[in-house]
Amino acid sequence: MAAEWDCQDGILIAWPHAGTDWAYMLDEVTACYINLSKAILEDDERLVIVAPDGDEVRSALGPDTDWQRIDIIELPTNDTWVRDYGPIAINDGGRIALADFTFNAWGMKFAADCDNLVNSRLQQCGALQLPLLNYRDLVLEGGSIESDGNGAIMTTTCCLTAPNRNDGLTREQLEEELLHRLGGDKMLWVNHGSLIGDDTDGHIDTLARFAPGGIILYTGCDNPEDEHYIPLMQMEQDLRRLTDTDGKPYHLIKLPLPVAIEDEISRLPATYANFLVMNHQVLVPLYGQDKSDIQASQLIGEAFPGRQIKGVDCRALIRQHGSLHCATMQLPKGSINTNR
Repeated sequence: MAAEWDCQDGILIAWPHAGTDWAYMLDEVTACYINLSKAILEDDERLVIVAPDGDEVRSALGPDTDWQRIDIIELPTNDTWVRDYGPIAINDGGRIALADFTFNAWGMKFAADCDNLVNSRLQQCGALQLPLLNYRDLVLEGGSIESDGNGAIMTTTCCLTAPNRNDGLTREQLEEELLHRLGGDKMLWVNHGSLIGDDTDGHIDTLARFAPGGIILYTGCDNPEDEHYIPLMQMEQDLRRLTDTDGKPYHLIKLPLPVAIEDEISRLPATYANFLVMNHQVLVPLYGQDKSDIQASQLIGEAFPGRQIKGVDCRALIRQHGSLHCATMQLPKGSINTNR
């Protein structure tokens, strides 16, 4: 499995529309996606947008957009969390390929009949020019796994072993299958840690992320009164015990936990670990909290020297329990067909 900082062709996103859970706040989230699109286009990459109505996207982004670097693919979607159903880049015997796993909306919690077909439809319409590997006998979400680019795959036990994903497989069988298909040598299981309001059963991309040079950035909590304090302290101990494929421990960098953001029902799973690495920049989710927004951006910048750190306001995204990384999927070099 490729590391996120490997060379990319572009970024895939799925545009919000009235048929998604964003219907009640469509203007607000559309403004967020406009800002996200502009931030992506400030890199040298292409932007691939999946949407049921391309004209809506064109109208939203406006005539001043760099349309030479945007591909709009008209496809139906259930939701916008393309990280979890988009194609996963792997090194398949010396060639880069795209892996297509089954997406069942985090254990059949929501509708996924359209999202589950996005990858195959992208291939069928000619938008992808790398091989698409059929791994649809397994359920896997892109936000549930992290690769250090050197054969180690990090995940959370609570997500990958959750009911209604791969019930017929033991943890050992699932590890064997995923390492084989993702080209990994070692599975790193994180047994503790979760965020209140997270409905993914604990995706690793909300908790701990790899960076070049053997670094793990992770969500921490220094307030003993916060309900996250104990589980995140336990997760930190898990991370300290992890070693890479050479047996070396990782260097840990603790990211701050945003001050609690709540909706009418519960606390929302805001996290700075949900950043996106691009060729020349790292996009960091911001939550309108100056102190922690700045601190998190600085720490992530230290882990990615040479890349520009750019913040994207994600207060709209967190209303549906996701953030910046959840809403994007990087596409590896050579994957986008610009001649279709």
